[in-house]
Parts: sequence; structure tokens; C-alpha cells
Amino acid sequence: MKNNTTVVGMDVHKETVVVAVMGPEETQAQEVATIINTPETIAKVVKRLSNRKPLAFVYEAGPCGYEIQRQITSLGHPCAVIAPSLIPVKSGDRVKTDRRDAQKLAKYYRSGELTEVRVPAEAEESARDLVRAREDALEDRLRARHRLQKFLLRQGRVYRETKGWSVKHRAWILVQRFNHSAMQQTFEAYLRSVEETENRLTVLNQQVDDLSTQEPYQTRVRYLRCLKGIDTLTAMTLLVEIQDFRRFTTASALMGFTGLTPSEHSSGPKVWRGSITKSGNAHVRRVLVESAWCSRNADIVSQTLAERRRGCPSEVIKIARKAQTRLHRTFWRLVNRRKAQPIAAIAVARELTGFVWAISQHFPEPGVTA
Repeated sequence: MKNNTTVVGMDVHKETVVVAVMGPEETQAQEVATIINTPETIAKVVKRLSNRKPLAFVYEAGPCGYEIQRQITSLGHPCAVIAPSLIPVKSGDRVKTDRRDAQKLAKYYRSGELTEVRVPAEAEESARDLVRAREDALEDRLRARHRLQKFLLRQGRVYRETKGWSVKHRAWILVQRFNHSAMQQTFEAYLRSVEETENRLTVLNQQVDDLSTQEPYQTRVRYLRCLKGIDTLTAMTLLVEIQDFRRFTTASALMGFTGLTPSEHSSGPKVWRGSITKSGNAHVRRVLVESAWCSRNADIVSQTLAERRRGCPSEVIKIARKAQTRLHRTFWRLVNRRKAQPIAAIAVARELTGFVWAISQHFPEPGVTA
């Protein structure tokens, strides 16, 4: 960044924003103030600093979202949102305050040591929030089912006939009765909670499915569904979380974004690689690992998979077929080398990420339908 730019570091919280202003040629922010986090107050600060053009604002990504970035950008000034996990930290620095955080953001941004995150458009963010709401409903259903099962277990009611939550299991649950009214009321409350979360999940599943039939998602979902283990919900999660695949120039860059690459600590001739970094987007990493488990199954094209591939470009189908064969071979090669199956699934998920990237290179340009 040019030294004639005034950099404004902001440490953003729900109620307040600490603003640190670093003028041109300065090495440390000299002007620091705390303001109330409201659009009106932020607009006043931006207006007051407008005579110091060129201006650049910067703050960390966090629970307050991107509204401040959008507001400042609409006022005609660039505003960067920074990945918190990639901010440099000095090992000997044990003092952390809002004031120092705002000053460090301004200083590091001036020196080019910060990594910006991609700010989604409002339409992109709304689609992402819908898919995440569906994930939250899925977790709520799991918790509600666990509470009901643990309650029944405490009363000695254990179902052993078939798999859990099958049709027969549900019929068995519905006929349970208890002698004491308080216990019956407790059972009914837990059961009602399960039914409510299941109904909410059904509605959200349908809403996500409806969204997948609209552009810009429809064509991209069709292409990704050519991969074994990836259906509509997984494809939508990948699309709304990653959004612009073009920002990843290589498959390795996308693998790093998912956190599926192994950690490494090498020095001189010694090379040590550990578990995956788990940096980046946890939602993408989760669905990729879930999809990777399908590589355990036989390397065949089922009727359902063949139907999903029908009508897709030959290049995309070729990539999908290559992925299916290679990932199946990779999974069992690792297992035969006495690697645990979860570790093999992680390795397959990393390779699957590369095939997702390869297919994304065939996505139509924005505004163009295939």
C-alpha cells in the first residue's frame, strides 16, 4: 500500500468500535478513539476523515458481519475485512486490548501483512444463511433425538429390533406410556421437540432444493452432482460457502481453503507432517469428508448417478468418472496399508476437493446459463 494513504484500523464489537487512524508516512496510529457502533456514528467518522484522501478502512471478520464494510464502501472508500486467524501474532506480546488491536490492524494493513476475506454480495450471503440454517436444524434434530433416547434409556426403555429412527422404531416410541403424569408429560415434551425439529428441517430442505433450481446455482449444481457422493444439498453447501471459484487459481489453493492439507514443521533435512490444518471453511470441510465416505463403495455407476450425469458436458462427466475410480482406489489402498478408515476418508476428501475445483473450471460465466 502507498504511504500517502491514511489507514483506519477498526476493532469492531456489538456496542462499540475502536478506531485507530494512521496518517501518511506514520509508523504507528496516533489518533485512537472509541465510538458507538451505529450506522450514524460510523458515517460521521467517515465524513470527518474524508478530507484525508486517499482513505482505507480495515477490520476483522467476526459476528458483526459485513454491514460496516458495505456502508463504508457505499460512501466511496475501500474497506477490507481481514481473516482473524491469519493476523500475525508476536510470541512475546502478552497484552491484548481493543486499542492495541485497532492499531495493529492499521499497521499490518499498511505493510501488506494481512489476508483479506471475500465479502459476499447480499444475495450470496442470504443463500449461504439459508443453507446454514438448514445445518442448524439438522444439529437441533440430532440433539432432540438424543434427549428423547436418553430419557427412555433412564427408564429402561431400549429398542433393539431394527436401526434407530426407522419406521418400526418410531412406531415403538409412539406407543410408550408411563404411570406417572409428570413422566408422561416429560416424554411428550421430548417427542414434541423431535417432531418440531423434523418439520422445520423438512421445510428448510425444500427451500434449499428450490433455491438450487434457480440461477446462478442450477447449472453449477448439475455439474457437481456428477461426482459420486455429492447430491443437491452438498453441492449447494459448496457453492454458497465458496461462491467464486475463480479466486482459487489452483486446486491446491482450494484445498488450503478447506483446511484438508496436512500441517508441516520442517527444518533442515527433517520433515514432519501432522494432522490436517483445519483452517478455512469448516462447512465445506465437513461436507467433503461426508462425501468422501462414498468411495468405500464399489466403483460402479448406479442408475441414480447415471441419471444425474445425463445432459451434462462430456468434459464434466469425464472428470467425474476419473474421480470415482481414483478416489475408490485411493481409499482402499490406504486401508490396505493399515491406515484407519477415517484417515483414508480425509485423504480422499482432499483429492475430491481437487476434482471439485476441476469441475468448477467448466462453470458458466456469471450471467450465462448452460
